[in-house]
Amino acid sequence: MNGIETDRLRIREYTTEDLPSLHTLLSDRETMSFWPKPFDDQQCENWMIHRAIENYPTGFGRFAIELKETGTFIGDAGLLSLEIDGVLENDLGYIIHSRYWGRGFGYEAAEAVMKYGFEQLNLQRICANMPASHTASRKVAEKLGMKLEKQFSNSKNRGILTCLFVKEKVERI
Repeated sequence: MNGIETDRLRIREYTTEDLPSLHTLLSDRETMSFWPKPFDDQQCENWMIHRAIENYPTGFGRFAIELKETGTFIGDAGLLSLEIDGVLENDLGYIIHSRYWGRGFGYEAAEAVMKYGFEQLNLQRICANMPASHTASRKVAEKLGMKLEKQFSNSKNRGILTCLFVKEKVERI
């Protein structure tokens, strides 16, 4: 991916110079409150290597989100091929630092990444999973036109009730 731009955001591949910014995001207690726990240094490095950089040759991966106007790093979004509740899925993920919540950045980034997945990667199905209690993330998925397919007990996240939202590619005839 060469990068995606929206009205307010630049979504781009990570470089190793982004590790301190990624750590600030993933180690923040409020930002990561729906995850099992905030990440430590090693988990942040693993995220960058295994969820981002190693996946880039396939077009998948997690990407840095910056404000176009200032270049400020505010989050992470992307597509990964992940096993979710026993099924391999094209998973859309988005994390915005808590200090930037409530401004529509999560939706803006997720919409751009979803469009990239359908149009550039030619994916037929994209899903997003989040804790059932994560109202803001659920609203993003719904606004993206995703439909709740099921709820399940997530063994990867403390067994909490998790929602799986799905959107299928619509072929134009």
